[in-house]
Amino acid sequence: MGYSLEGKNAAVTGAASGIGWASSKALLEAGATVVLVDRDAKALERVCTGYDKAIPLVIDLLDTQACKTLMPGILERLNGTLDIFHANAGLYVGGDLVDADPDDIDRMLNLNINVVMKNVRDVIKHMSPNKTGDIIVTSSLAAHFPTPWEPVYASSKWAIDCFVQTTRRQVFKDGLRIGSVSPGPVITALLDDWPQEKLDEAKASGSLVEAKEIAEIILFMLTRPRGMTIRDVVVMPTNFDL
Repeated sequence: MGYSLEGKNAAVTGAASGIGWASSKALLEAGATVVLVDRDAKALERVCTGYDKAIPLVIDLLDTQACKTLMPGILERLNGTLDIFHANAGLYVGGDLVDADPDDIDRMLNLNINVVMKNVRDVIKHMSPNKTGDIIVTSSLAAHFPTPWEPVYASSKWAIDCFVQTTRRQVFKDGLRIGSVSPGPVITALLDDWPQEKLDEAKASGSLVEAKEIAEIILFMLTRPRGMTIRDVVVMPTNFDL
């Protein structure tokens, strides 16, 4: 089924790879103009090549001052209007809690929770006066199940899932929709930190999904009638065994 987002302006964080790039590509191919946000300038240049409506924006969202420039930078590139925002940038810390580096914990929690909250706050302030807009947040199956091999990461996604669902109750009166997509294991660079035996087992059993499959779900969420909100989509490979 084809979905049209012709004439829409969108922005995606963590857009140079993984789910972020798959989402950006799907939005572009549906007709949207997309600002792709990432800290990796070379990767952004590479993925934007060949797409007339792809606009790169290099920002390190973990830099507090740079993070404040996200919305002004997006609006400058989109002539002042943003219709769709996909908060996707994130980090992963897996393994036993006692083995986790405290600095890595700080960076992951900051990007996965604080940055998402601040970005979404700024997006809402822009969208609310227009009485329309869509916000999608990349969550995780880990937000719905206490995954034993990733307590730090899972905790960040439990927090952000609560944030999405409570914020939704504040903004629907302004015509805004906010929802999350919660994938199980997706073939992206985030899996590089998985325990090797768990990764080998998942690959062997067909227990991973492709990023483009998550992008198709995001398009479905964005193209529902305005009176319908897809609050949260939990998606996992059929063979994935919790």
